[in-house]
Amino acid sequence: MCQAKVYLGDEEIARDVIWLEPIAEGVRFATFFGGLQVAHGRVQRVDFLTHRVSLGPLEEDDGRDREVAGAAAALD
Repeated sequence: MCQAKVYLGDEEIARDVIWLEPIAEGVRFATFFGGLQVAHGRVQRVDFLTHRVSLGPLEEDDGRDREVAGAAAALD
């Protein structure tokens, strides 16, 4: 099976996740056997080999948004 597990920090908060999308409140996702859920975190890493999605705190500002905006501007 290719479903993922979602972790918030070191804690597994969901398994059998079939899709996931970032939203303003965090991350919305659906599981194979259940309904929609929202986790209050932001995607830090997706490991396709182990089917693991790692979330970190929402309030963490490590400057990535500015880096991505700068990289996008450099491509124009």
